[in-house]
Amino acid sequence: MTTSRVLYLFGSAAPPVFDVAKVIEDAQGRGFDVCLGLTPTASRWLAPQLGELERLTGHPVRSEYKMPGEPDVWPKADVIAVAPATFNTINEWALGLTHDFVVGVVAEGIGKQIPTVTMPCVNAAYVQHRAFERNVAELRAMGVQVLYGEGGFVPNQPGQGKPKEYPWHLVLNAAEEAGLST
Repeated sequence: MTTSRVLYLFGSAAPPVFDVAKVIEDAQGRGFDVCLGLTPTASRWLAPQLGELERLTGHPVRSEYKMPGEPDVWPKADVIAVAPATFNTINEWALGLTHDFVVGVVAEGIGKQIPTVTMPCVNAAYVQHRAFERNVAELRAMGVQVLYGEGGFVPNQPGQGKPKEYPWHLVLNAAEEAGLST
């Protein structure tokens, strides 16, 4: 299949990230050229698979900023999907704390008006922290489509996670719709 739309797929260190190869294949089947970015911890978790993920996408897997003056190794994004997005990623992003590559790119993506969708993966204890709901609302106010609550990710109790039930299809459906509007 010929791909024409570029999807930046960014994952944080939550158990569903271990299924990212299947998600990449699904996205490619939908016509996306996928570039995979990971938070530093997610990159460490997937270290044994990084070579295979690079072969699958045809692009380097990135988790660090490039050096000044180095060329960009990825094509420009048509749409960005951030999933799974941890408590930390959501909060850093909403606050503009961009020390990590993934958060830096998505924060800048807001200003570049790149359609962006995210789906958290947090437990019910984390969402009791007042900053979380406030930062979800902040991201939504900045134009990010946050798939959280009804019709998106619904938190489980701590220790009760079901990573194989993470609704990846919702992220890709939303990315597909957002990518069509570009």
